[in-house]
Amino acid sequence: MSRAPLILRQLGIVLLGLVLAAVMVGLGLWQLGVYNAQGQKQAAERASAPAVALDSVARPGQQVGDAYGRQVSFSGSYDKALQELIPTGSGDRYRVLTGLRLPDGGILPVVRGMVVGRDAPAPPTGQVSGTGIFMPSEGSNPDPADPSAQPTTVVLPTLTQQWNGLLVNGFATLGADQSRAQSLQPVVVSLPSSHGRLQNGFYALQWWVFAAFAIWFGVRMARDFGRNGGLMGGDTDDEIRGDRDGAGATPSQKKDAHPGTVGGSGLMSITNPAAEPVMSARRQQANTDSASDRTTT
Repeated sequence: MSRAPLILRQLGIVLLGLVLAAVMVGLGLWQLGVYNAQGQKQAAERASAPAVALDSVARPGQQVGDAYGRQVSFSGSYDKALQELIPTGSGDRYRVLTGLRLPDGGILPVVRGMVVGRDAPAPPTGQVSGTGIFMPSEGSNPDPADPSAQPTTVVLPTLTQQWNGLLVNGFATLGADQSRAQSLQPVVVSLPSSHGRLQNGFYALQWWVFAAFAIWFGVRMARDFGRNGGLMGGDTDDEIRGDRDGAGATPSQKKDAHPGTVGGSGLMSITNPAAEPVMSARRQQANTDSASDRTTT
């Protein structure tokens, strides 16, 4: 086989492997999308479930139970001295974070809503009740060593240093209706990530493993094709060596070749039928001569 067609066929085999691998990668991404969609659905269902009392899942200064990403109900009074504007990173928009003093003396940070500019309305006075999505502390401030620096996220360790009181290990974000009732814009909550069914996650990984195998197998087939001259292989190395060893023999020698021949020289072994009459005559003559000698003696 000439060189150019052989290379083209090898490239075709590799290309086929790459196409199959691309299809498998796409199937893996689809399964991963299903997995993520299931997680988002579970997180949304969790956030829309009926609210639970805050003190049943999170108390000031204590570990939080199964509360993050859920709606919690609470009551207390806002402390207007405990208020921060948290930049949203979208223009001149800020989340309004206000401390709610709970009946037990603890403080619950509450994102009451969002405002454009730095002129935020004062919180309601007196005892209030509300519900909101309970979330964990967000990231860290750019300069955690400076407690007086303006926070860019809701960082509870920083608030602990700035606010006088024992904080709940989390914060709540009011729903849209409650934010509008306080003359604020609603805040969209980024819910904690949840997990889909592990089966779909394993399917995604499985397709990617298949894709890697398809690439490897295509390269291997192309290499074998180039080595043997075809998918089924041409003459093997043993066959080529056998033909080369027998290249100097005539057809009759190849036909009459026998395992007993020595080095292919054409000498017949004593088991060759053509030599049997001669050997028998010689043995008979030898026996006759031996008998004559014994008689003479």
